[in-house]
Amino acid sequence: MSNLYFHYPFCKQACHYCNFHFSTSIKHKDTLWEAMKMELKLRSKEMISPIESIYFGGGSPSLINPKSIKELIDLTKQNFTLYSEVEITLEVNPDDVNESYLIELKKAGINRLSLGVQSFLDRDLTLMNRAHRSDQALVALELISKIFVNYSLDLIYGMPYSSITEWEQNLEAALDFNPPHISVYALTVEEKTALFHQVKQGEVLLLPEEAVEAQYQLMVKKLEGLGYLNYEFSNFGKPNFFSVNNQNYWKGKPYLGIGPAAHSFDGFQIRRWNVSSNLIYLKSIEQGKLAFEEEQLSQKDRYNEYLMTGLRTLEGISLVYVQKTFGKRYALYLEEQAARHLSEQFFFWDGDHLKVSANSKFLTDGLAADLFMV
Repeated sequence: MSNLYFHYPFCKQACHYCNFHFSTSIKHKDTLWEAMKMELKLRSKEMISPIESIYFGGGSPSLINPKSIKELIDLTKQNFTLYSEVEITLEVNPDDVNESYLIELKKAGINRLSLGVQSFLDRDLTLMNRAHRSDQALVALELISKIFVNYSLDLIYGMPYSSITEWEQNLEAALDFNPPHISVYALTVEEKTALFHQVKQGEVLLLPEEAVEAQYQLMVKKLEGLGYLNYEFSNFGKPNFFSVNNQNYWKGKPYLGIGPAAHSFDGFQIRRWNVSSNLIYLKSIEQGKLAFEEEQLSQKDRYNEYLMTGLRTLEGISLVYVQKTFGKRYALYLEEQAARHLSEQFFFWDGDHLKVSANSKFLTDGLAADLFMV
C-alpha cells in the first residue's frame, strides 16, 4: 500500500510559525493546478502498489473549489490503482468552511477532513497570525461533525503566555464535539519565520520547557482518560479512526508527492523533493520535465529513521524487524544501546518491541537519538 500527497502552495495570509512552502499571491494558482495534474500523469508509473491514502495539504487546499478537487480525484483513479476503502483527506481552515462547501466536498469524494483550529483563544490566533477567529472554529466544527463521520482537528500547545488552565480550556472546547481524531503539536520556532524573528528580538517570550511539558502531560492524561489512543506522539484517535496517511508515513511505506516542494519516497532508499519555487515548477512541467532533488538513504540512515518514527508510535520498534531488515549487527547494537537506559526506566521491552515508558514520552525524540547508529 502507498500514499499520494498533493501540496497546494497558496494561503490567504502567512502564519507566523509556518515554514512550509506557500505563497500568499494567487497569481498563478489556476496554472499551477493544471501543472499538478500534468505532474500526476507524468509520474503515474512510479506507484505500483494500490493507493491507500490521498491527502490534500498545503498551504490551504480548502481554497480549492470542490469541482476541481473532484477532477483531480477522478484523474488519480484513471492513472493509479486505488484501494477499495481509500482514505481521502483534505486540510481545511475554519474561515473557509460553510455547509454547502462541506456537502460539495463530500460529493467530490473527500471522506476525511483535517481542520486547522490551532487554538480556541483569539489571543493565540492573533499571535500566530491565523486568518480565522475562535468563533469561526466552533461553527466549523459544528458543521463538520454533522456532515463528516471521519475528521480530525489540529491544536498547538506551549503557546507563549498560555497557562495550564487556558490549555485545559482549549482541550475542553475541542472535546465538546467528541471528535474521532485530534492532532496536537508543540509550538516550534523555525528559522525564516516571523515568529523566529519575534522571539530573537524579544518581542515574544516562549514558555519554559517545564511548562510546555506540563501541558503535554495534561493533554495525554485527559485524552487517554476519554478513550483516545495516543497511537503516535502527537496524534490521538478513537479506535478505527487512526489516520491512514500518518500511519503509512511512520511505517516507511512509499508515498508520492505532487506539487511544489512535495516530498516522495520509494519505500526503500530514494527520497526526492520537488523544487520549492512555484515559477520554476511551472516552467519545468510546461516543458514536460520534473524539477527535483533526491537523495539515496544509506542503511544507517534508514535504521535511524525507523528508530525516530517507530519510537513515537504505540507499537514501538521491533527487534525482529530490525534484524530482518538491517541485519544482526544492528539488532545487537539496538539491544546494547537500549540496555543503557532500561535501568533509568526510559524504555521497556514489550515482547520484542522496544517502547518509551509513559513518564518519558515527552523526551521521545531525544531518546531515539541516543539509540542512533553514528
